[in-house]
Amino acid sequence: SFNGILMGKPLIKEEHQCVCEGSSCVTGRRCMGHQCFSSLTVSGSSQVYQKGCFKVYEQSTLTCKTPPSREQIVECCHGHLCNMNSTVQLPVKGTSRLPRMHLKHSLRCGCISCVKEFLLRIHTNQMERLTSRDAEYGTIDGLIASNVGESTLADLLDHSCTSGSGSGLPFLVQRTVARQITLNECVGKGRYGEVWRGQWQGESVAVKIFSSRDEKSWFRETEIYNSVLLRHENILGFIASDMTSRNSSTQLWLITHFHEMGSLYDYLQLSTLDASGCLRMALSIASGVAHLHVEIFGTQGKPAIAHRDLKSKNILVKKNGQCCIADLGLAVMHFQDTNELDVGNNPKVGTKRYMAPEVLDDSIQMDCFESFKRVDIWALGLVLWEIARRTVSNGIVEDYKPPFHDVVPTDPSFEDMKKVVCVDQQRPNIPNRWFSDPTLTSMAKLMKECWYQNPSARLTALRIKKTLTKIDNSLDKIKTDI
Repeated sequence: SFNGILMGKPLIKEEHQCVCEGSSCVTGRRCMGHQCFSSLTVSGSSQVYQKGCFKVYEQSTLTCKTPPSREQIVECCHGHLCNMNSTVQLPVKGTSRLPRMHLKHSLRCGCISCVKEFLLRIHTNQMERLTSRDAEYGTIDGLIASNVGESTLADLLDHSCTSGSGSGLPFLVQRTVARQITLNECVGKGRYGEVWRGQWQGESVAVKIFSSRDEKSWFRETEIYNSVLLRHENILGFIASDMTSRNSSTQLWLITHFHEMGSLYDYLQLSTLDASGCLRMALSIASGVAHLHVEIFGTQGKPAIAHRDLKSKNILVKKNGQCCIADLGLAVMHFQDTNELDVGNNPKVGTKRYMAPEVLDDSIQMDCFESFKRVDIWALGLVLWEIARRTVSNGIVEDYKPPFHDVVPTDPSFEDMKKVVCVDQQRPNIPNRWFSDPTLTSMAKLMKECWYQNPSARLTALRIKKTLTKIDNSLDKIKTDI
């Protein structure tokens, strides 16, 4: 049960065969999953029936907990082919119970392929949809609920955040979660739009509402989160994406886990760290980047992904002192088997302050995926520098400052950054006090190896992760010896 999960009882691990019926059940009329479902959705004047399975148990928890509406009902069951004879019908006006009837219409539909089909429609029609003034809420196929990541939603997934696991939800929860979210308070504003703390069934969620000028970032994040099996404790957990018209204006929502500590940028303004806290943060960020960068093969796999806008404002701090990486609006994907590089359709570039030399002087090889990974490593080195400055050693700590604060203006231009980084080849200053602390000395060496002018000389994310783990282990040994 849902309550059982919240109280730490184990998830049901065994899989069962389910009936799969819908527009694109690519694996035939059967699928394997933790739970089976039957659903009915009203789309315009037609009724769409579907059957299928939930690959990841916690996804069924989110879906099955969502009560039926006049437009949609999802019924779940657990057991071998338990949805074979199940029947669903939308509530009749004035009744609270759900009468049943046999499904006379069925369309075959598979989880991931249906989502891809949906996304293809979005990309084909996005400009028409965004300019359509008479689109009403519900006429846009708005919600895809997908990977529910590691925490929030009452710590649902604390015990299931293993690297590389996860699966997109079937295309059947459209709009329901988004409709039930109450926006409580705005917790952030920027060029991208706004971030709100919302509530869904008593649990906090974050709702990023994109500005119309940043619609391509919304499309890209929606696409990646729904077509990639991306779930990791150091990647922001995705819940749903919603595109709808409200009061004659289109709103683009990205619904994710809520982390009350806010961004790393905000956190470092007010808080200092000890060596242990510094390493916990640094290692968690490196782990998140390493997970993005690696391609995992197999049914629970993922393509390699480069972030392209890594910075302290795009990293969130969790209650346990670790961090998770957010904002995949500029990400690129690479598929090794076909050597396909998917750069998306977003003309935006990264944040100038964090740009690597090869981006600033336009020498980057845009057709080579390794180039994008090396750009992430440059930025990761700058983030490590920001964290290290706020780490206390011998009672001393620096005020928070962004990278290159002492050599460029508050809002530096492309040319400002190019002169400092490419022409003068300057790097952030390493304070002398760091060299009397073994942790900060090791961190300084590490970040310098992220900042080589030659991109191919920089460390990989996996090497950074392994090095930080060694530093962490040596710190533990010092503590034990004391």
